Amino acid sequence: MSTPLDRLTQSRGAFLTFAGIITAATAWTIWGGDMFPREPDPTGDPENWTATELKRWLNNRNLMPNHNASRAELVERVKANMRLPPRQ
Repeated sequence: MSTPLDRLTQSRGAFLTFAGIITAATAWTIWGGDMFPREPDPTGDPENWTATELKRWLNNRNLMPNHNASRAELVERVKANMRLPPRQ
């Protein structure tokens, strides 16, 4: 007489599902976020960036913008947190 646990361990589908989850978790741990790179930061003058680019720049620096912020507010926040390039 087999128990539910015996039937579960003999099930090929359950085993393959479990193996797939373990494989995916291992791959994510090994390669991390490099496997799915982020979009690069926008460059140039923030006045010319779209609202999406402004929000992405702020999010990449954990400066979470208010979802209701206007474009002008986003531009000001980016400018306030932007580092100037080093002088040569």
